[in-house]
Amino acid sequence: MLTLIAVVLLRHHPGIVTEAVWGRATVVVATSLLMASFAARTVRGDRRSYLRLRLASGVMVVVIAVIIALPGTFPLWLKMEQGLCGVLLTGVVIVNGKRMRSAFASK
Repeated sequence: MLTLIAVVLLRHHPGIVTEAVWGRATVVVATSLLMASFAARTVRGDRRSYLRLRLASGVMVVVIAVIIALPGTFPLWLKMEQGLCGVLLTGVVIVNGKRMRSAFASK
């Protein structure tokens, strides 16, 4: 959400806020809302939400790696922000751990 606010505030600086930045910031807000929903349902024991959380988090890590690796597509500040998001997303390792998978195993 903070990134989207920064994008709105810096919208008159085309060297800092490109169309790709607008798109990515919007997608990040949408996916963060979905991930929060998946996490909340997972806490309540919803197996399908747990599977969605695992899948979405894996996809997000890959997308972040691609964004950081692609030259010239996104400005450095966004790549740094995405890198921080990737570091925070490593908490997903806990979600994908053996203990959690066994708790949500099919019966």
